[in-house]
Amino acid sequence: MSQTHIKTEWIEITAEDGKTFKAYQALPHKGKGPGILLIQEIFGVNGHIRGVAEQYAMDGYSVIAPDVFWREAPGVELGYDGDDWKAAVAHKQALDYPTVISDLRAATQALRASPVCEGPIASVGYCMGGVLSYLCALDAGVDAAVCYYAGGLTEYLDRAGELAVPAQFHFGAEDDHIPLAHVEQTRDAFAANREVEVHLYDGAEHGFNCWSRASYHQQAAALAHGRTLTFLAGRKA
Repeated sequence: MSQTHIKTEWIEITAEDGKTFKAYQALPHKGKGPGILLIQEIFGVNGHIRGVAEQYAMDGYSVIAPDVFWREAPGVELGYDGDDWKAAVAHKQALDYPTVISDLRAATQALRASPVCEGPIASVGYCMGGVLSYLCALDAGVDAAVCYYAGGLTEYLDRAGELAVPAQFHFGAEDDHIPLAHVEQTRDAFAANREVEVHLYDGAEHGFNCWSRASYHQQAAALAHGRTLTFLAGRKA
């Protein structure tokens, strides 16, 4: 990655139960910056997620993308169709969310203690990772959360009143995994919270940010990324 002057490597993180797991780390040119806990989709820390980590590193952030599936299938990387899709769904169904949040809390603490992190830490997650990003805002000690097309989020909206940090949600208007009624439920749940943003993108489907998928929507992805950067830039230590 010499052309972009960012540094990437796999690092080890110690979980709360003492076991270790890997996370993909991408650092900006100067070697440190505000932190991002990047949370994968159901396809693992695959090439796209690593690319997103590098994208945020080029934006000046110190990013770690933990391997969420490490307890059941460490290092798994999957595509978006056929048998890979089926395997990804099976991996998600095998997850114990409280254990995952424990691991993400350990990752947040490791990033906060690292010399590569200066400033606040935000969780940024996609699909399954979007739900986990929201839960990290509640239980893992991040300073802000960004949640892209978080399918299943409505299962946790009963905890909306517990949210004590800023959050931003991104949904596609043509998402066949997330009904528009769920987007409205999200808006309603946070209507009184002035530190929460909910954005809806016309013409965008599920996974619109992923340039490796057929559902990639360039305009929505660019607009959402710009809004994410503006949101993150407003966070102070």
